[in-house]
Amino acid sequence: MSVQREYRGISQRAKSLLAKPEGIDVDFKREINGIKSRDLVSFANSLYGGAILVGVDEYTSKDGLQRGRVVGCDVDDGSRLSLINKATDCYPIVDIELIVENISSKPFFRIEIAPGAKRPYCTQRGEYAMRADARSRALYPEELLAMFMDREGELFVSRFREAVAQLEHRLGEMDHAFGSGMLQLVTHLDELDGQVRRTLNRVDQMTDSAKKRSRNMLQALKDSQDSISGLESLLLAQNGNPTGRIEMLRDIRSRLDLLTENLTPEHLNPEQMNLKNGLTDD
Repeated sequence: MSVQREYRGISQRAKSLLAKPEGIDVDFKREINGIKSRDLVSFANSLYGGAILVGVDEYTSKDGLQRGRVVGCDVDDGSRLSLINKATDCYPIVDIELIVENISSKPFFRIEIAPGAKRPYCTQRGEYAMRADARSRALYPEELLAMFMDREGELFVSRFREAVAQLEHRLGEMDHAFGSGMLQLVTHLDELDGQVRRTLNRVDQMTDSAKKRSRNMLQALKDSQDSISGLESLLLAQNGNPTGRIEMLRDIRSRLDLLTENLTPEHLNPEQMNLKNGLTDD
């Protein structure tokens, strides 16, 4: 409920309502007991709302016009509570604003009822009504259906917007997580690239060392071959025990085999392999 206000005299709003007859936006009630929940519902269901002046009697002026005349009513806490209870008895609850007018003379209530945001409203009995001219009438089926459709349509739009907002939020979180994951992947790829480069560098160093070792061992093998060939020629040319010469040749051949064992196939290129095979076939 809105905050209650009080006026010592009669406000401009109340004066303007008293100067007009009962109609679509104003109703006069002499006593609080004369107000029913149906009256509140009818204003809440109307397009423009309206006001009810309690403690005001209707009369006919000399020129034949109907106007409101202040007669006053009780404006104590019990009276306020009674009006509030009538509003809370409606479904949904009708939002009213209670204003006390003319405190210094004959106080009366001005009840302001705004057009409801949750139409259609009804009483506890299930009565749907709206203000028409100077009275409250029942809602026609098509009017009631239109109000329900408007309310459900607004509710659907509200829920749809909320769902879209939640989806956008989740997409934002997913995009952030995806971006973070991509950054981590790039970092891991950079680390892997560095490891591969270091590994290739070590392999190149090992290959260069193996090539150098192979060349040195091949040169030693060539030198040994030349030496063995010279010794073999010398022994064959000498006169002596053939058995002794054969044993010396075998010993030379075994030494040559020991030298060639240091040259593994993976350390030799095709030219070196041919040379190695030539040495062992002789």
